[in-house]
Amino acid sequence: MKFSNLFFAALLCVQQFLSAQNPTYQPEREKIYNLVHTKLNVDFNFAAKTMNGEAWITAKPHFYSSKSITLDAKAMLIHEVKMNQKPLPFSYDDNLKLTIQLPKTYQKDEEFTLYIKYTAQPEKVYQKGSSAITDAKGLYFINPDGLNKNKPKQIWTQGETEASSCWFPTIDAPNQKTTQEIYITVPNEYVTLSNGILVNQTKKGNLRTDYWKMDQKHAPYLFFMGIGEFEIIKDAYKNISVDYYVEKEYAPYAKAIFGLTPEMIGFFESKLGVKYPWAKYSQMVVRDYVSGAMENTTAVVHGDQAYQKPGQLIDENIHENTIAHELFHHWFGNLVTSESWSNLTLNESFANYSEYLWREYKYGKTDAEMHLYEQVSAYKDGQNIDKKLVRFDYADKEDMFDEISYNKGGAILHMLRKYVGDEAFFLGLQTYLTEYQYQATEVHQLRLIFEKITGKDLNWFFNQWYYGAAHPSLEISYDYNTLRKTVTVNVLQLQADTFQFPLAIDIFEGNARKRHQVFVSGKDASFTFPYQTQPNLIQVNADGVLLCDITENKVLNDYIFQLRKADNFEHRREALLQVAKRQEDKNAFDAIVNALDDDAYKIRILALQQIDLINKFAKKDAIQKIMKMANNDPKTLVQAEAIHTLGKLTDPELKPIFLKALESQSYSVLGKALVSMYYVDKPAAIAKSKQLPDEVRQILATPLTRIFIEENDESELPFVAKNVLSGMFLTGDDATKNLFQKAFKQITESNNTEAIQNVVDDMVVKGKQYQQFSFDKVVINLMRTMIQEQQRLNKSNSEKNVTIIKAAMAKLL
Repeated sequence: MKFSNLFFAALLCVQQFLSAQNPTYQPEREKIYNLVHTKLNVDFNFAAKTMNGEAWITAKPHFYSSKSITLDAKAMLIHEVKMNQKPLPFSYDDNLKLTIQLPKTYQKDEEFTLYIKYTAQPEKVYQKGSSAITDAKGLYFINPDGLNKNKPKQIWTQGETEASSCWFPTIDAPNQKTTQEIYITVPNEYVTLSNGILVNQTKKGNLRTDYWKMDQKHAPYLFFMGIGEFEIIKDAYKNISVDYYVEKEYAPYAKAIFGLTPEMIGFFESKLGVKYPWAKYSQMVVRDYVSGAMENTTAVVHGDQAYQKPGQLIDENIHENTIAHELFHHWFGNLVTSESWSNLTLNESFANYSEYLWREYKYGKTDAEMHLYEQVSAYKDGQNIDKKLVRFDYADKEDMFDEISYNKGGAILHMLRKYVGDEAFFLGLQTYLTEYQYQATEVHQLRLIFEKITGKDLNWFFNQWYYGAAHPSLEISYDYNTLRKTVTVNVLQLQADTFQFPLAIDIFEGNARKRHQVFVSGKDASFTFPYQTQPNLIQVNADGVLLCDITENKVLNDYIFQLRKADNFEHRREALLQVAKRQEDKNAFDAIVNALDDDAYKIRILALQQIDLINKFAKKDAIQKIMKMANNDPKTLVQAEAIHTLGKLTDPELKPIFLKALESQSYSVLGKALVSMYYVDKPAAIAKSKQLPDEVRQILATPLTRIFIEENDESELPFVAKNVLSGMFLTGDDATKNLFQKAFKQITESNNTEAIQNVVDDMVVKGKQYQQFSFDKVVINLMRTMIQEQQRLNKSNSEKNVTIIKAAMAKLL
C-alpha cells in the first residue's frame, strides 16, 4: 500500500490520534481454522450499491478439533448457509461475525466446504479508515447512477486492512492464505480485473460472466475486483502478461506512465534472486480511490493521481516510485506476509526501500540519496517519531500505516544493508523469501535469517531499531593535537536511550578525502585519526546511512568546502542552506553560484531558490548562468525554477527567455513562464493563459490562479473555484495555501454565481471524501462564512448564492 495526501490527512486527524483509546497488546490473530480455498460468484445492483454473492469457503482446523467456525462478514444480509446441500444453523453477531455450527467435529487438517448466499451492503459498513487508507467499506460504487457526466461508472474493492470481509465472508487476517476463484457478472460494456488469470468469459444477453482463477495462496486482504470501461494496454515481461487498465483518454499515455514496469520486474528478480512468483501483473487506475495505490496480488489498483499527460511526464513521472513500491510488495507482503499488523514493517518498509533500490539502479546513487533524504525528512517531520517500528500496543491497526512503518523502516533496511554488506543483505532477502514463501512471518524470523548467513548476533540491531523507538541525536566536537598531528572526533549521544551503530567519518586534507569506519557503542565515544596537513573538513555520517540528528559547530568556510566536496546529497543540501544565509560574503555568494552546477538537480533547484540576485557580487555573471539554465538545463524542473528566479527580477530584457519557455512541452516550465511573463508583459501572459486548452489549464491551476487573482479577473473565478479547496488544504506549500486562501476570499466576496456553485460543489466532494477526519465540519464552517459574507454584501445574486451554499451544506449535514 502506498498512501497519498499524507500531509492533509495527518493535519486533519491529529485529534483523532490524541483521543485514541488506551492501547493494549495486539496479538497475531489466533489460527483456529486455516483457509484453503475461496470461490465466489457475484453480480451487482448499481442503484442500491449492493452486491449479490455466493461463497464457497474451504477450510480446515489448524490444530484443535472443532464443531463451529466463525467468519468475518461485515454488514451483510446472510440468506443461507449450507454444507453438501444441507442447511446449517448460524448466528450473526452485530453484523460482523458469522458463526456457523458444523454437522460434526472436524479434526486437524480435515477439510470441509461451506456454501454461503449473501448480499454485501458496503454503504452500511461503519468501520473507520486511517490517514493512509481513508475509508474501509471494502466495496465501492463510483457514480453508479451515471448522473455525473464527467465521471465514469466503476466498481472496485479495497481489502487492506480488514475490509475484504465487507464483500465476502472470510477469516480476514493477514496470517491467513487461500487460493481463489471468482465469477463476476457485469454488463457487456464493462471490463473486469481480478487476481490471477482470466480463464474464460461467458455472454448471456447484455450480461457477461468473467471467470478469474488464482492457484497460488495469498492473504484475503489482497483479493481484488475492478469493473468499468477501461482500455487495456498490453505489455509483457518475458512470458508474463503486464497490462495497464486506464480510461480511454489516457490510453495513449499508459506506457509512458507504467511502461517501466517490465524493467522493474527484471531488476527486482535479479536483485532478489527470486523470480516474479505470480502468473501475471496488471495495474488499474480508478476514480475516487481511498489511498495512493494497493498491491492486490497480480491486480494492483492506483488512484487517478497516476494519470499524467506528456507535459507532466517530461518533468518527472510522479507515480514511478509508487509503481515500484506496489510491485515489490509482490515479494514482500504478497509472497511472504507479515503475520500481524504489528509486524507491518515486513510489508511496508521493504516496499518503501524498493523505491531507493529502483532509483539507485535506474538513475544513480545521487538520485537515490535525494529520495532517501526526503523519506527520512518526512519521518522526522511526522507526528509519530517516538513510536516503535514493531508495535504490539497500537490503539488501532490503522495507526500502523504511518511514517514509521514506511519511511523509517525503509531507512533501517538501508542501514542493515550497509552494515552486513550487499552480498549478505541480498542473500538474506533471497533466503527469507524462499524459506517462507506463501507463509506469514514476524520480524524475528527475518533476524534469524541474517544471523545464520552472516554469523553475527544482530539482536542489538533489531532491539534498538525494530523494537525500540526514536533515533540517535548526536553532538559532535573535535580536538586537534597539532604536535602529534591527530584529530579526535567526539560523539556524544543526547537522547535518553543509548544506541550503538557503525559510523562513517570523512577527513578532507586539501582535495583528498579519507573515509574512516568506526563503531559507536557508548553514550560518549571518541576516535582519534592522524593527518598530514590540517583538515579542511571533517564530515560525520559521511555516507548518510545512519538515521540520526547531528549538532556540531561549523563556520562559513566549513560549509563552503562541504558544499563543494561532500559526497552525500544531504550534506551538500545542509551546507547550501547555511551558506545561503551569508551571501553578503563574496565567497558565500560564489559558492551558491557554483552550486548551480551540482550533479544533483535538487541542489540546483535549491540554489536557484536561495540565490540573492540583489547581491552586489558578480550579479551579471550569475544571471547569465541562470539564463543558460533556463534554456538548456537537462532537467525541465530546473529550467522552470531558473525561469521563476529570473522572473523575480521583473526585467523586460528577459522577455525573450520567457517567450521561448511559453512554447515548452513541459508544463512546469510553461507555468513558471506564464507568471514571469505576467510581470513584464501582462497582455501577452493573459492572452496565452486564455488560449490554453482546458486540460492544460487544469494542470496549471496554481500559476493561472496567481495571474487571475492578481489581475482580479472575475470571468476566471469559476475556473479558480474548482481548485480552491485542493490548493488551500491538500498542499504542503505555504505560498500555495496563501494564494488559494486569497482566491477563496475573492470568490466569497464575488457576485459570480458560477464560481460560487463550483467552489461549493468541490467542497461537498472533499467534505465527503475526508469525512472521517471531520473535514466536512471544516467545510461547513467555510460555507457559513460564505453565507455571512454574501448576506453582508447583499449584491444582486446574493440571495441566489446563499441558496446554492445552503443546498450544498444540506448534503453534508
